[in-house]
Amino acid sequence: MEIGAVEKGVCSSESVNGGQDFWSCGESDASSADHLVVMVHGIMGSAADWKFASEQFIRILPDKVFVHCSERNTAKLTLDGVDVMGERLTQEVLELIKQRPNLRKISFVAHSVGGLVARYAIGRLFRPPKKEIVEDLSLKSREEEFKGTIGGLEPMNFITVATPHLGSRGNKQVPFLLGVPVFEKAASLVIHLIFRRTGRHLFLTDDDDTKPPLLKRMLGDYGECCFMSALGSFKRRVAYSNVGHDNIVGWRTSSIRRNNELPQWEESLNEKYPHVVHEELCKAYDPDKCEPIVIEDNGSDKLEEELVIGLSRVSWEKVDVSFHDSRLKSAAHSLIQVKEDNMRSEGADVIQHIIDHFLL
Repeated sequence: MEIGAVEKGVCSSESVNGGQDFWSCGESDASSADHLVVMVHGIMGSAADWKFASEQFIRILPDKVFVHCSERNTAKLTLDGVDVMGERLTQEVLELIKQRPNLRKISFVAHSVGGLVARYAIGRLFRPPKKEIVEDLSLKSREEEFKGTIGGLEPMNFITVATPHLGSRGNKQVPFLLGVPVFEKAASLVIHLIFRRTGRHLFLTDDDDTKPPLLKRMLGDYGECCFMSALGSFKRRVAYSNVGHDNIVGWRTSSIRRNNELPQWEESLNEKYPHVVHEELCKAYDPDKCEPIVIEDNGSDKLEEELVIGLSRVSWEKVDVSFHDSRLKSAAHSLIQVKEDNMRSEGADVIQHIIDHFLL
């Protein structure tokens, strides 16, 4: 495979999987980097979507991280369904871990539907602690062993960027439908014609095989997939969301909030991150101890409430982003990831924020 420096101090190569790997050129064999960062693109995407972010990770954290941009689910393969894509990503990660025995830690950074694919994959990769380790557990410093591992590695950061965690079927969850109920209902009926099984999963219409919709199954440990145990094993879970101008993924679904929980925001909190307008740490809560929430007698609202409650059983850091004053604001869904080179001047601060808060 061909190896080259994409910028000073950063080496890259195409992996055997067809994805892209990045590491510090100071260690050409990447032997000193023990933290695997898996970057997952969104629908109809490719490994190139995370190129800028990967280069920044290596430039700022040299010899600390080995970045792999997944491309096992490229282009039209992203229409095969969250579960099928999750299985492919699982195998891709396992093969990578096998190739690099020096790896000790793992993190995920995923954009759009890639966040759901990553959530599925970690459910497959989760390995519970061995019984003898639990019985011998006596020191707080060994608590991470109690939580299990992801593919045998210590789970660190699970970061999603504009991911539709609550699906896309709710009111205003797909902003380009303008919040018009008749448009949203029609979309749920025809989405499979455009985005096939992935569309069914996003609109939670995949309940025709006597099983609950996949996104609902992913609220727990279902069959051989330990979805929530895996999610809870990470030291951090972070949801980056666009507060507006994202025509693909609404603010509510990407930030795992109800309408009345959407925060008021003003301008940037820090001049270093001009597009970050709100941050908060949402602690995990026990729904059995919370006051019941009265919602309309609407199937979509009830299902969305189940998803909010289920995902809130673990803590989340929520970072809200606004490109309202950007000349490219209509492309917010891509800006927040810096998908294209011409977006660097706008979205680079979001990538910087991800890196500056990254737990090593």
